[in-house]
Amino acid sequence: MFAWQFAKALYTSDLYRYSRFVTMQNHYNLLYREEEREMLPLCLNQGIGVLPWSPLARGLLTGKRDGPQENETTRARSDGKLTQWYADANFEIVARLVEKATELGHTPAQTAIAWLLHKPAVTAPVVGATKLHHLEELVAAVDLQLSESDIVYLEELYKPRGIQAHQ
Repeated sequence: MFAWQFAKALYTSDLYRYSRFVTMQNHYNLLYREEEREMLPLCLNQGIGVLPWSPLARGLLTGKRDGPQENETTRARSDGKLTQWYADANFEIVARLVEKATELGHTPAQTAIAWLLHKPAVTAPVVGATKLHHLEELVAAVDLQLSESDIVYLEELYKPRGIQAHQ
């Protein structure tokens, strides 16, 4: 959803005295940061909680992947949805993430989640943990403190891209 669409929905709910939206679940992670332009400022301004989905970018931000996995469908590969994730620029960001995580004594996944949690608009990421130890690893990110220079280092290679998944 574009920020203007969400602003319109908020206005309509206020106008007709409907229950107001209290959260926005959007796509946001170190590899896809387009929400920083308009949606996150809107949510901060309106007191809307942000619950980013795909905080580990389909597992790329775990630092353990270098290409499509067997379980990723042929259709997803053929329509270009995965091509964007496996671009060299993304792997440069992942390499920095792995480097910084190692330096801090944490996993890349923890560091990626900690980066999200340092964003003022983010309330809590939506994680898809399938094993208890994955969940325990990610919960530990709550205690990971990143310095401003850590955040700048993780963010500086990002290049703006086209909006994804908006119709």
